[in-house]
Amino acid sequence: MNLITTVITITVLLSTLLTIVSFWLPQMSPDHEKLSPYECGFDPLGSARLPFSLRFFLVAILFLLFDLEIALLLPLPWGDQLASPLITFLWASAVLGLLTLGLIYEWTQGGLEWAE
Repeated sequence: MNLITTVITITVLLSTLLTIVSFWLPQMSPDHEKLSPYECGFDPLGSARLPFSLRFFLVAILFLLFDLEIALLLPLPWGDQLASPLITFLWASAVLGLLTLGLIYEWTQGGLEWAE
């Protein structure tokens, strides 16, 4: 019981200390740049009908696609505890191979070139 009380006391004191310090540390000096909204490099106060580059969306989709790779490969370290770990590693290799082929295709098609 004494250990639980000590842990709770340390947790409350530490969180209180960090909360107090977080109010003291920031420098509150707002200027025009900090107060203006930021909209992906576009002027938010201008016309909403301006043309924009589809490269922004292509890069975002590529990021999401290759970020999905992490979610698919997260259970991989626990795959060696299964009855047949070889199948798990073969599927993981297939996913990595497919993503590598997709990356090579995007690279050769020029999808990763930001400026033309």
